[in-house]
Amino acid sequence: MRLLRFAWANIRRRPERFVLSVLGIALAITCVTVVRTISSSFAITGADSVTDVLGGAQLWAVPAAGVHYDSSVQALVADGPVPAIDAPGGWRAIKTLSGTTDIGGTPVSLRGGDEIPDGQAVLGSGVAQRLGVHDGDRVSVGSQSLAVVVRGAGESVTVSTPLARTVVGDNGWWTVFAPTGQEKSRTLGSAFGDAVGLRSTSDPSVKPDPGGPGLIYDTVGGTGPLTFDQKFSALFSGKVTSSTLGIISIIGLVLGFIIAVSSFLAAVQERRREFGIMSSIGLADEVLYFFLVESAVVFVAAYVVGVLTAGVAVWLVIPGIATPVAWLQAAGMVAGFLPAMSIVGALIPVHRLLQNRPVDLLGAR
Repeated sequence: MRLLRFAWANIRRRPERFVLSVLGIALAITCVTVVRTISSSFAITGADSVTDVLGGAQLWAVPAAGVHYDSSVQALVADGPVPAIDAPGGWRAIKTLSGTTDIGGTPVSLRGGDEIPDGQAVLGSGVAQRLGVHDGDRVSVGSQSLAVVVRGAGESVTVSTPLARTVVGDNGWWTVFAPTGQEKSRTLGSAFGDAVGLRSTSDPSVKPDPGGPGLIYDTVGGTGPLTFDQKFSALFSGKVTSSTLGIISIIGLVLGFIIAVSSFLAAVQERRREFGIMSSIGLADEVLYFFLVESAVVFVAAYVVGVLTAGVAVWLVIPGIATPVAWLQAAGMVAGFLPAMSIVGALIPVHRLLQNRPVDLLGAR
């Protein structure tokens, strides 16, 4: 408590330096938090989109042209015809047609499934909210009026296979369920791939051969602690952190740290004589503790200002991308840097200070 009062007294002595230091570091933290919020939002989107596609299946057979995430419809969309598959006994393969269409002027992801009866459209709650429809309402797809059934939390409209084919053609994929008792086998992809003549992988970053028959993604195989969903979401977040935005955030964080160290160096220079007196009476350790406390106060204040500013910024500028969960994840990640930054920010000026003998510090003017 005594050190905190001492640090607060020094802050009150030079309030303008404290404010400028906090604002400089807060600006850097804001940049990092905004970028990390966007990155976390993309990661959540990636995980949700692939979970929506798989529906609990262990394997995902995609066309040779691959699939892509269409931000206008907020869902994964197939880029080519469904691979030719004849599932062996014991395996359950579900074919899903995939493409995009407009409903009432709003672009949506359209899928076709054999389990959907004629005259019905099954909407995920996300797309239902965007379209402003509810259970029992009607929507028009391919010139047909369909009764709306809201089910699940996805962003796609699913109709009968014949109707979907008239709108999106034969583009789509297969989701495959393993035989009973083999759901967690690490060799599902290779076993099924050998049976149907398709290559398999557990790495979502691997793309199908455009000239090949397609590719099977094994969601339970592979090695390492990450699940397929987590690997897939990492691809989304990596596009942000490896982009220009990510580089700018890193540069901003470094500049903020430099501002903090420069501020502490200036404070040390002004108070050399005072610290010389403390060192001469055996309180050299107190000097270090004092700067650690003051550094912590500066960084915590900057963190609060920076994170709140980032939250307001993403809410005002990109409310459709950033979510509160993503912002909280980003804030937690940034908080992990604070202890190291505050300690190093204090140690650098104190180390330079303690290299001097107390008599040299007492002679400073």
